[in-house]
Amino acid sequence: MAPQVLGALVRRYGHFDLAEDAVQEALLAATRQWPADGVPDNPRGWLVTVASRRLTDRLRSEESRARREETAFALIPTGAWHAAPADAEQPAEHDDTLTLLYLCCHPALSAPSQAALTLRAVGGLTTAEIARAFLVPEATMAQRISRAKQTVKKAGARFEMPPRSERDERTRVVQHVLYLVFNEGYTASSGPDLVRTDLTAEAVRLTREVRRLLPDDAETAGLLALMLLTDARRAARTGPDGELVPLAEQDRSVWNADFVTEGVALVGEALGAGEVGPYQLQAAIAAVHDEAPSDGATDWPQILALYDLLEQVAPGPMVALNRVVAVARVHGAQTGLDVLDQLADTALRGHHRVAAVRAHLLEETGHRDAARAAYEEAAKLTASAPERTYLTRRARRLAQSPPPGD
Repeated sequence: MAPQVLGALVRRYGHFDLAEDAVQEALLAATRQWPADGVPDNPRGWLVTVASRRLTDRLRSEESRARREETAFALIPTGAWHAAPADAEQPAEHDDTLTLLYLCCHPALSAPSQAALTLRAVGGLTTAEIARAFLVPEATMAQRISRAKQTVKKAGARFEMPPRSERDERTRVVQHVLYLVFNEGYTASSGPDLVRTDLTAEAVRLTREVRRLLPDDAETAGLLALMLLTDARRAARTGPDGELVPLAEQDRSVWNADFVTEGVALVGEALGAGEVGPYQLQAAIAAVHDEAPSDGATDWPQILALYDLLEQVAPGPMVALNRVVAVARVHGAQTGLDVLDQLADTALRGHHRVAAVRAHLLEETGHRDAARAAYEEAAKLTASAPERTYLTRRARRLAQSPPPGD
């Protein structure tokens, strides 16, 4: 809800930084008033009203120091981000958050800065969460976001959808950002909860909006399919105490069948629509998982073939790591370990998922002590409480149970 409120304020007033502060103040006011007075019938409208008052009060205060005789309204066109003209063309059934999303992906910014600014403004992620998503220090990410705001200010961006000539280029960045937001929500990089449904739901909602804007874009369809096929498993990913349940052990009967059906249909539609992109391939991998009645019945050779193609289309450290799992399922755990040892990408150094994959493969090959140590290492490296609990329990189980055959 916060990104939608922020979008409404930026469209109306400009002043991105001040609008962001006003939204935070409105949210704080809500945490104080709603428990006592009850949630209003229109929560978003309430937040927009309160945030607007905070913003106009601040604008008046700043203006009175410079020109006491002028109103705050006179300041609005000179904001950090300019409001769109009253007659600016907007898409039908206009969504302020979608416009804010495209605005953050301004061509004056580099791709990493576009993604970082959008995650902050639209996704509502903290600087620390964004830094973890990009595998960079928090201080580096804070500087990147600050510079991005200044760059957009100097570019004179307006709160309106980009012209069609720029839309395709910005859409690729928009897709990447929505992918990151969804991933952060589906497996939160930190905190007590494994899943942040506010982020996953917002990512799916915005991806649907982008698809409605660009119905013939195969990668947008692929991205939506990937989200739906992944989110379909959400109910089975945690146990009664909130502990992580890995894919192989999930109760597939509680998966969201409607999401699976829609996602599989989208994959078929997207793959037949032209050039194959990374989101379509990832969605195809997810579809193979979701259509299998059990982990043992999963078509791992097909998944490995799709990962081989994905490495050609969009190579990256996480693609390589996920491929290791597929290699192990097709050719054996020892082969998977051999491939894992060959990964020299520095972006993965110190990442808990590398240690976790190593631990699983070592356990399968019977190297229990080494597996326990790897589980313990992964538990220390992750900032997610549910993941830490799961990894710690795996290590403890290896320490307490006798080896097979004893």
